[in-house]
Amino acid sequence: MSLRVGIVGGGQLARMMIAPAVELGVQVSVLAEQDGMSAQLAATAVGDYRDLDTVAAFAKDVDVVTFDHEHVPQDVLRALVDAGVSVHPGPDALLYAQDKLLMRARLDELGIPQPDWAAFSDEAGLQSFLDAHGGRAVVKTPRGGYDGKGVRVVSDAAAAADWLGDLPVGGQLLVEELVAFSRELAQQVARRPSGGLVAYPVVETVQRDGVCAEVLAPAPHRSDRLTAVAAQIGTGIAEGLGVTGMLAVELFETLDERLLVNELAMRPHNSGHWSQDGAVTSQFEQHLRAVLDLPLGDVDARQPWSVMVNILGGPAEGTLEDRLPAALADHPAVKVHTYGKSPRPGRKVGHVNAVGDDLDAVAYEARAAAAHFS
Repeated sequence: MSLRVGIVGGGQLARMMIAPAVELGVQVSVLAEQDGMSAQLAATAVGDYRDLDTVAAFAKDVDVVTFDHEHVPQDVLRALVDAGVSVHPGPDALLYAQDKLLMRARLDELGIPQPDWAAFSDEAGLQSFLDAHGGRAVVKTPRGGYDGKGVRVVSDAAAAADWLGDLPVGGQLLVEELVAFSRELAQQVARRPSGGLVAYPVVETVQRDGVCAEVLAPAPHRSDRLTAVAAQIGTGIAEGLGVTGMLAVELFETLDERLLVNELAMRPHNSGHWSQDGAVTSQFEQHLRAVLDLPLGDVDARQPWSVMVNILGGPAEGTLEDRLPAALADHPAVKVHTYGKSPRPGRKVGHVNAVGDDLDAVAYEARAAAAHFS
């Protein structure tokens, strides 16, 4: 009887776990939020991931439950665990991916380097932080933000007045120092329940309008020290929080060459899409191995360089499929991955990967192929 993995969430991350699951002989089931989502090929159920009865019924037919996103409520997660369901990552770890205030406090306890931060619940608290940090800072909603949503750079406490007005009783917002960074990096780590752990090469991420546009793997111009420190941070967080499965740690490299943690994701992540075609073991296969507590795969790169370019928005007219023949003909060495999503401004609808031994040439191929779909 094959191993069975249930993925809560029907987005592109679940979609990209299907192929490696087939190769491993693992049966995948998906609880999708609605019909027609990216992972519809494996969607065996459609329902609300916030409803315990729905999720519990889905979990009955699988060996382990994992996730396409971090939004399943804690009471649902803990009820599954109490009922004997294997959940990876578990609620005690996911808590810190769901709430940025809790994450910041826990990383402080672990001694992980991160920006100065504070919780505040009124304009006076925010203004006090601004006064102590040069008059500008980053305000974040603790829950639900991603791809630039729920994040604002502010220089006046009144700029957060609408968010403060929507806070529940006792609620707080997060404010962080505005870090002067030279570039953004990402470190991925995989950890299995029995404790085995592997770290992927640190990569450079290029953001545009708050959304990841490109990933260069490994990060160019990296020193041995930077590589070691990034891996140390990633493994320290994975072990300190008890993460199982894939962990992505978004990092700032500061002007004085320090690394500071920006965000966490406990699942496959956009910064790891390069690994589908550039690493011996992709992040999607690795996540399945990890949550099933199977031996972890080799994380070495297949070629010296990999470049991933996101397809954002898609064509103004027609579909991605209309543009596919020309892209494949002009760039036969590039791998195109589409998500089955309709085009919409700013929406991630696919990505391309290119690999090779010359970074400039690889980047050109990836960017040119992606441009076919703009």
